[in-house]
Amino acid sequence: MDPAGIVVLVLAALVVVALLKTVRIVPQASVFVIERLGKYSRTLEPGIHLLVPVLDRVRTRMDIREQVVGFPPQAVITRDNLVVGIDSVIYYSITDPASAQYKIENVVVAIEQLVVTTLRNVVGGMQLEEALTGRDHINERLATVLDEATGKWGVKVNRVEIRGIEPPPTIRDAMEQAMRADRGKRAAILTAEGQQQSAVLSAQGQKEAAVLNAEADKQATILRAEADKQSALLRAEGEAKAIAMVVQAIKDAGIDENVLAFQRTQLLPRIAEGEANKVWFVPTDVAGTLGELGIGPGKR
Repeated sequence: MDPAGIVVLVLAALVVVALLKTVRIVPQASVFVIERLGKYSRTLEPGIHLLVPVLDRVRTRMDIREQVVGFPPQAVITRDNLVVGIDSVIYYSITDPASAQYKIENVVVAIEQLVVTTLRNVVGGMQLEEALTGRDHINERLATVLDEATGKWGVKVNRVEIRGIEPPPTIRDAMEQAMRADRGKRAAILTAEGQQQSAVLSAQGQKEAAVLNAEADKQATILRAEADKQSALLRAEGEAKAIAMVVQAIKDAGIDENVLAFQRTQLLPRIAEGEANKVWFVPTDVAGTLGELGIGPGKR
């Protein structure tokens, strides 16, 4: 191949390389930070872009999706001089790629150091029990401090979560013993309350049963008394009717009045023999009858 052909091939290759350097495709959820002659020029959003060969270059490619970074446990001293290990998780996203590129060297390292410092300040003013039960308070303080500090770096801290707080082994053993004792106490209390409730219900049931039995006995006694009374009244009425029928039969038969009066006086004691008879019913002509028989007060 002659020198002219070689030059043409070289020029063609250079043109192809220039075209490849000129056309850049930015994928979704990413941005390119572009420098021109070593100075920040612009930020390319997702899509097709043209660059000036030689003058423009891609400084960095950044992911603008929310990032999750977990930090290893950090040793923190509480107000009551106990060392606890706290590990946390940070959720952040890049809002200004240029600031994230030029205002801070390493965003993740900077956030980690800021988290460590903030944890020591917040937890250092709390006792162990407060730290164990106050995770929400710690999370809020961390989120506030990180958001204020990272805003100038073009980073937005969306959420901070404390994954765990590990007290010293001796404290952890003591806490476990206290928890077991508390559970035993609660179980004993529940058992005692159950027994007490059972005894109360049993006594209440016995009381109600006794009341019902007493009411039943009372009703039965009343009913028996009513039945006896009705029976006695019916027997007395029957005997009275029977006597009246006998007397009427005697009258219809034309028996002498003296004999009839004598029979009446003989029947009066029999009428009084009934259990239900509390009053003597004396015929109105008894005095006259007694007088006719020579028994009255006018006869000697």
